[in-house]
Amino acid sequence: MSPIQFQKQIRLQQARLLLATRPGDVTGVSRHVGYESPSQFSREYRRQFGTPPSRDAALAR
Repeated sequence: MSPIQFQKQIRLQQARLLLATRPGDVTGVSRHVGYESPSQFSREYRRQFGTPPSRDAALAR
């Protein structure tokens, strides 16, 4: 795993934890973990976890 891939994985794991406490704020969470583009965040989140962030947050509640 490259350093960039490792950093991305850490950011997405942090986002997943934040979404469990703030499920309605996908854009805010994406910016908090370092993504400027919410659509890029959603794409990478889905690749990592197999589900879009909003749906994953709903399942975590």
